[in-house]
Parts: sequence; C-alpha cells; structure tokens
Amino acid sequence: MLYSLYELGHMSVAPLRIAALMQSTMLRSPMNPLGGTEAGRTAAAAADLFESMTRRYRKPDWQLPTTTINGAEVAVTPKSVWSSPWANMIHFERNAAALKQARGDRADPSVLIVAPMSGHYATLLRDTVNAFLPDHEVYITDWADARTVPVIAGRFDLNDYIDHVMGMLRALGPQTHVVAVCQPGPAVVAAVSLMADEDDPCTPATMTIMGSPIDARKSPTAPNLLAEKRDIDWFKQNMIHTVPALYPGAFRRVYPGFVQLASFMGMNLSRHVDAHNSYFQNLVKGDGDSAEKHREFYDEYLAVMDLSEEFYIQTLIEVFQEYRLPNGTMTHRGRKVDPGKITKTALLTVEGENDDISGIGQTQAAHDICANIPEQMRRDYIQPGVGHYGVFSGRRFRTEIYPRVREFVRNFHSNTSRGVRKLRVVGEQ
Repeated sequence: MLYSLYELGHMSVAPLRIAALMQSTMLRSPMNPLGGTEAGRTAAAAADLFESMTRRYRKPDWQLPTTTINGAEVAVTPKSVWSSPWANMIHFERNAAALKQARGDRADPSVLIVAPMSGHYATLLRDTVNAFLPDHEVYITDWADARTVPVIAGRFDLNDYIDHVMGMLRALGPQTHVVAVCQPGPAVVAAVSLMADEDDPCTPATMTIMGSPIDARKSPTAPNLLAEKRDIDWFKQNMIHTVPALYPGAFRRVYPGFVQLASFMGMNLSRHVDAHNSYFQNLVKGDGDSAEKHREFYDEYLAVMDLSEEFYIQTLIEVFQEYRLPNGTMTHRGRKVDPGKITKTALLTVEGENDDISGIGQTQAAHDICANIPEQMRRDYIQPGVGHYGVFSGRRFRTEIYPRVREFVRNFHSNTSRGVRKLRVVGEQ
C-alpha cells in the first residue's frame, strides 16, 4: 500500500512540477524584463527548488569518458562483460591504442570493485573508479534495481550475492584484486573464504575492505543500534512493501529505495535542509558554480534503487543481528564459511576516523577473522578527518587513501598475470 501511495503522490504533483519548470524557463528568458530583478530571480529559484525536490531521479550515467595516463588522455568505454538478471559486471575499457602509446606494453592489474547493494546505484563509486582507472583494468558490480527484475527471475538473497561475487572473480581469472566498498565486505570475505577452501586458482591476489561492517558490534553507529534494537518482524512489517504494477518487477516484495532514502536523510536532516537553503540562495545570487555542485551531488544521492526482501532481511540477520561472520557461524548453502582458510590473499582494511555508518574497528575485524593470512601480507589504515563517504570518494580519498591501495595491489601483483582477459557473458546464475 505504501508503495502505491508513494507513486500516487509522485503523479499527483506532476502538473505542479511541469508548471514550475515552465515558470523557471520563462523567468530566465533574456526576453523577460523581470528575469534580472530580485523578485524574478527569487521566483525562478523557488521554482527550481520545487522541481528538484519533487523530481524522480533516474539511475545516473557513469560520466567517465576519459582517463589520463602519463599526461595522455585515453578514451574509456563502460561495457557489460558478465551478466545475470540481478547484476552486470562493467568493464571500463580503455582505448587500446591510446593506452599502449601512453604506457607501453605494461599489463595493469585487474581490479573488481564490489559496489554496495544498499539503496544507491553503483555510480555512487564514480570517484573510486576514476581514481583506479589510470593504473588498473577496472571492473565493477552494477547491481539491478529489484523493481525492474520480473518475479519470474526468482529470488535474490545474500547467498546469491556471494555466488555473484565468486562468479565474477572466476570470469576474471587468476591474479585479480578485489575491493569491497562498505556493505559488501562480509559477502566478499565469505566469497574469498569459500574459494580459498576449494584452492580455487581464481582466488584473488589481494582483498581490500573499505568502511565495512565485518563486525558491527565494534563502535556501533546509529544504523547498527537500530538493527539490533528492532526484531525482524518489525522490519518486515515496516520496511518491506510490494512493487506496484507500474514496474517490470511488479508484485515483488522489496525494501524500497525511497524508504531507505528517508532514513538516510533523517540521520542528517538539518544538514540537508541547510544544503537546500544554500542552493536556493546561490540561485538567487546567480552563483551558478555552487548551484551546479549541489545539483551534481543530489542527482546522485537522490537516485535510489529497491532491494529484494530476502537479501535485505538475510543481511540484517546475519550481519547486523547475529554477527555470524565474526562469530564463526556463517554458512553458504550449507557450507561453513571459514575465513581462516584464506592464506594466499593479502588483506588491506581502510577506515574513516569519523565514519558514522561503519564505526572504527568494524572493518579492522577482518584481520581477526582472517587469522591465517601471514603478517607480511596485512595492511591497515585509518584515514584522519573523513566520514563514511570520504573513505571512497573526495580529495582525501584521491590523495591519501587511493595511493596506499595502489601500492598494496602492486606489491602483491604477479607480473606473470595475463592482463586483460576475454570474458564470456553469462546468463542466469
């Protein structure tokens, strides 16, 4: 019912949104004598603000047309090279001729960036991808919006997530490096543990875990405490809704993106109110650069996706309530997940000093559970002065965190690896 009411509300304000767009366009026309007045600018700014707050934000584009390598500009083309109904693995393919001219025959390490499936699209990691591009063959998990996946495609839970990570690593082959950003940390550790237990040759050479709830009991944050305080029935009754008939995933039970977005916004409501007030004032003043920065951030932040009920609920239980990975009780399709089996994969953990999503120590816990990785193959880094998003984006990520990750990958990368692989595109998992 809530999902249908949300859609009805969105459609009901559509005429007002169209009127606001028309008003903004009319007031900003050079032919309109009121456009340059304070009253005209204020009215246009109010129309822009209303339109932006009532708009449906679509999945953003990657907007990474080029990268710079040794001072040369190299074209980049995102291509899906592995797929299922629930995900694509995107390869940011750099132009081969320009790449060879820029850095010769050197084979760059292949890195799989595992994006969170937690409400926002993988494009939230645009800055992460952009940093890796000059020095790596970059791949990323691009998860599907559950409301776009037909019910006939079946369920998708945490076990399926782990299967997808293993499938992508196997498609990439030996000497791949995996980077888990935020929520996928436990699933990536589980996938690498299972592959190591099988002595799989495609077990990654390195595993970097960034701002992730490996053990959510350590320095618990507001989301951790909420997950622990409420029982699962409360989450099922209040957070799970049915996709309406407007979408391909009609009748699927999901945790809607708009519900999660409301939770995100509520955590820092005053900051968002101040940001929109500043946006309004900048529009009135004609400060186009500041207004554009606001639009760029919120175009990404307000674009959200739905999660399948089974994935959301299983993650809540296993990661945030029963702490199965650090407790040693996690299983995958009946198999015990034992991080102690990891002995050949180097481990780097990265945390932000001011992280209010995954507190200090939650990511470091990976070192405790991966007890058999040799000491010389371990690294840990805490970035001063950054919050959660600063762990994988922004100036300090680019200048302080990423160089450490790059060095770590290079230190444990075999020069005998094959470089870019020819991958097969698969269907259902």
